[in-house]
Amino acid sequence: MKVKIGLVQLSCVEDKDENIKKAVREIRNAAKKGANIVCLEELFCSLYFCDEENYDNFLLSEEIPGSTTEILSLVAREENIVIVASLFEKKAKGLYFNTCAIIDSDGRYLGKYRKMHIPDDPGYYEKFYFTPGDLGYKVFDTAFGRIGVLICWDQWYSEASRITALMGADILFYPTAIGWHISQDEKTNQEQHLAWQTMQLSHAISNGVHVVSVNRTGREGDMQFWGGSFVANPFGTILYKAPHNEEAVEVVEIDTSLTNHYRIHWPFLRDRRIDSYKPILKRYIDNDDK
Repeated sequence: MKVKIGLVQLSCVEDKDENIKKAVREIRNAAKKGANIVCLEELFCSLYFCDEENYDNFLLSEEIPGSTTEILSLVAREENIVIVASLFEKKAKGLYFNTCAIIDSDGRYLGKYRKMHIPDDPGYYEKFYFTPGDLGYKVFDTAFGRIGVLICWDQWYSEASRITALMGADILFYPTAIGWHISQDEKTNQEQHLAWQTMQLSHAISNGVHVVSVNRTGREGDMQFWGGSFVANPFGTILYKAPHNEEAVEVVEIDTSLTNHYRIHWPFLRDRRIDSYKPILKRYIDNDDK
């Protein structure tokens, strides 16, 4: 099945309404270019507020489904596109998640995925805001195929991509917010970016699926988000890569039937030794433990 993927890589401002209006405009732009599925960057409604621990930032949260998904549902229906939208979810008083909402091409809200792996590093204080996902890994049957959605820090965990692929995902989407600290040297910058990209390409190869990663761009405080959104085929070939420091709206055609082709010729799923993988359930394997 041939599917046209729209990547919307944007910079953000402090005004939430302005970010949503901009995202809607560029979603429609992607649709005009022929997109069937459009993916937005992580937490596109705001600046990346997790660079600090500030209780006021909880005011940015919203219910899912809610006001923003209603706006996006209208756009999805009018443009006949699927939308993958990353939002700051308020589940209940004092309970918040980093969540992706998936909206089908008829405007129906299909469901949500809550980010499973939550980082806590300088500039990425997400554990202050987000509860780890409690819905498990998810796939969604859309008008343009079965898709799996993971979020940013999930990118670094092969277990997440493997489970989602084993659930039948044709495409893995990764809404993302990652960048360089402005004081960091160029060698470190390039090393980090290469690791980020390589890790996701490995998910494509080992699972035989297309991978779509959509990152934000622009400078926010001391962070320069590195953009570089890309689409990779099921053997890790990059079909498109966005610039680092510019906004970009691009549509890339993929063929999900290639999953079968690559899995036949590189039968990684066939040769998995699931009977031997029980130790992976341990945090660390210490042979000295009694």
